[in-house]
Amino acid sequence: MLQNTHTLYLCYFGLREPLVQTQVLPYLREIKKPGNIKISLLTFEPSLKEKWTAEQIESERKKLAEENIDWHCLAYHKRPSAPATLYDVLSGAFYASRLIRSEKIDVLHARVHTPAMMGAIARKLTRRKPKLLFDIRGFFPEEYTDAGVWKENDWLYKSVKKIERWLLKESDGFVVLTEKAREILFPESAKTGFDKFNRPVEVIPCCVDLKRFESANNVARTEMRRKYNLEDRRVIAYVGSFGGWYMTEEMADFFGAAKWQDETSFALVLTQSDPKMISALLQKRGLSENDFLVKKVTPAEIPLYLSASDIAISFIKACYSKQASSPTKIAEYLACGLPVISNSGVGDLDALIEGEKVGVILGGFNEENYLKALDKTNNLIEQGNLREHCRRVSQKYFDLREIGGEGYRRLYRKLLQR
Repeated sequence: MLQNTHTLYLCYFGLREPLVQTQVLPYLREIKKPGNIKISLLTFEPSLKEKWTAEQIESERKKLAEENIDWHCLAYHKRPSAPATLYDVLSGAFYASRLIRSEKIDVLHARVHTPAMMGAIARKLTRRKPKLLFDIRGFFPEEYTDAGVWKENDWLYKSVKKIERWLLKESDGFVVLTEKAREILFPESAKTGFDKFNRPVEVIPCCVDLKRFESANNVARTEMRRKYNLEDRRVIAYVGSFGGWYMTEEMADFFGAAKWQDETSFALVLTQSDPKMISALLQKRGLSENDFLVKKVTPAEIPLYLSASDIAISFIKACYSKQASSPTKIAEYLACGLPVISNSGVGDLDALIEGEKVGVILGGFNEENYLKALDKTNNLIEQGNLREHCRRVSQKYFDLREIGGEGYRRLYRKLLQR
């Protein structure tokens, strides 16, 4: 059913960005696996003229063409925010409409709301009507209000909600990241796999290529711990950003409590945020410069650093929009064999972490609960074989091939059969 299918994947990020390299491209490689499926990818490149030469663009196109991925790019515009985004939407829609006509596109696969607008408009501009797959991934308007960027009842929020309702009406199929998001948006699909209009819906969490994490083995663990003098220390890791939904102060408090409980505790923070911000907070909690490492690393280096760790944490603001979230860091932690300490109310994490016994859900953000969570995690570790169990759970829920790839292929088959 997927033979001779041509899909155009619309992505409002740049090709070099980590999300595209670790999420978008791996998924596209999986989608095209059944056979003669052609993939076209449209990205929006920040500072296109400054950061890309004609030779670099041509080189990347050739590399991707070898994988049967035809790469197209447009410039991303940032300011002023709303007019710039509208300009990009229209540019993307007109560009996509030309590709629909010239390349005979069968599926417009739109990653989140802005590309979905491009796809919906592009279909209006052509006689050929490819299927529109809305890869929702999150509650976009609520994310901005929960983060304090928009006010819930201002004109921008209301406008985007109207656009969202239009996109939900126009689309032919959907992807969400969590069962909770499915329950909210498409409750009928939990039993049938289709919404009330007989459109296919798939729950596909943020998956990872488990081969990337094979380097997080005992040999790497020994070498990394020796490199940073961590042989006799309890290493607690965090991967990701700070600020916004990510609870910076609470994470710093947790590291402080861990240090108070066990003098050997060491905080390993891998982030693209300003290292000085979290370093200062850790020092205020009593950690010396020998008690933490805050470092910017590439996605390829994350498994090596996590291999040196014993426990990982994820504190994300438990707001309405986060019911739709599947933090990639959780899949990465488990793939490295690390038990997870997380707060409740984020996606499907409560059921996953407690149901599979791969960590602890915090009872609250205070020292007493931090210490209880650490004690419970230590008990899990002492039971033995926890690292192997975490890896098995990662494979069960987040394997790129068996969960992500198969979920997308199943959805494509349903979409094209309609």
